Formats: sequence, C-alpha cells, structure tokens
Amino acid sequence: MSTTTTNHAAAGPVPGAQAALVGGEVVLDEVVPARAGWSAVVAAGDVLTIVDLGGNQAVDCLLYAAADTAERYSAPDTIAAQRNVFLTTGSVLRSNRGRALMTVVADEVGRHDTLGGACSRESNALRYGFHTQHQHACVENFLGEGARWGLGKRDLVSNVNFYMNVPVDPDGSLGIVDGISAPGLRVALRADVDTLVLVSNCPQVNNPCNGFDPTPVRMVVTRP
Repeated sequence: MSTTTTNHAAAGPVPGAQAALVGGEVVLDEVVPARAGWSAVVAAGDVLTIVDLGGNQAVDCLLYAAADTAERYSAPDTIAAQRNVFLTTGSVLRSNRGRALMTVVADEVGRHDTLGGACSRESNALRYGFHTQHQHACVENFLGEGARWGLGKRDLVSNVNFYMNVPVDPDGSLGIVDGISAPGLRVALRADVDTLVLVSNCPQVNNPCNGFDPTPVRMVVTRP
C-alpha cells in the first residue's frame, strides 16, 4: 500500500531531508499545528520522523495495521516483549496479535512514555476542575482523525506519548513532569507493516507535558 495522507498544513521552511533522521526519498512532509490531530498510512519499510519543533511537546500516538484495523498497538504486548515501560531506539511497537507494527530506529531524546494515556474532557474535569471540561483534548483529536478511516470510540486503546516525561517512582506511582526534549529533537519509526498512524499533537495546558504552551510538530516520511 502506498503512503496516504490527509490534507494538513504545508511543511515549514526546513527541507524534509534535513528534518528526517533516516535518509531517503521524502514522500511526506507536514507540520501539525499546536493542539491539532494528524493521520496517515505509512507504508512498510518507510520511516516516519517526528520532529519536536518547539521542544517539550507531547505527541500522542495510536497505530493500526492498515490492512485490518482490528489489529492495533498494544501497550501490554509492547511492554512485556521489551521488558521496559519506556521506548527508545530498538523498541518494537507490537500489536494485540504480538506482531511488530513499527520499530524505533533512531531517537535523539532517549525515553518516551507508554503509560500516561491520552487526555480527555472527562479526565481534565476530574483532575483539574470542572471549569476545564470545555477544553479540547487528545481523545477528540483521535476521534476526529479516526473517523477519516472508519474508526470510532471503541477503537481507541492505550497510546504512546512521544516526548512525554512520565517517571515511575519505586512505589509504582506515576507523575507527569517537565519534558526532557528540546527544540528540533527527533524520533524515527520504521513501519514493519503498512501502518495507519493517528496523532494528537497534545493540547493539554493544565500540566507540564507541553510546557503549558502547546507547539507545532513536524511529520516527515522517507523511503530509504
């Protein structure tokens, strides 16, 4: 299956070949505005580079096998197979059938979250007060992008949070703290099968996952 994209904002001034972590023909180069959603099918063998343009920006991500979206990213299978709750170079993002969907082939940050989940209007109201319930959230981005591909709320599962810093304390408790990314840092994922990628460029402003100031990110797909 060839790479398919939705109609998003045009790319910025930096050439895609420079933004990508893995060289090759640039087949997609788009900037995702702050707080926005994004989706595309990344063909098997192609490499998706996510660029944190402003620094300290969480990028929530869901993966589905493009040929059969009933097969989708599984946090438990991924964590169990790699014996680590964090993702970095070499991590394999596995499906609910145990198959590799994408592999992290390069990473300039060093650690990405699998546990923090996606913000929603409901969780905002519970955590930060009812006055935040109106705020746009990652779940809304996932639902909007998923609808383009025939997916609904029942298809949402636990997601990856690229660039998000969620340390795990010795007692097992989690915290969402200041990020460890910086402007221009990148992570690259090779598609092991044709993979539908849904992204929410996180709009959260109530905790430090985005430095309280959501910023754009860049998505570059290269074909080695």
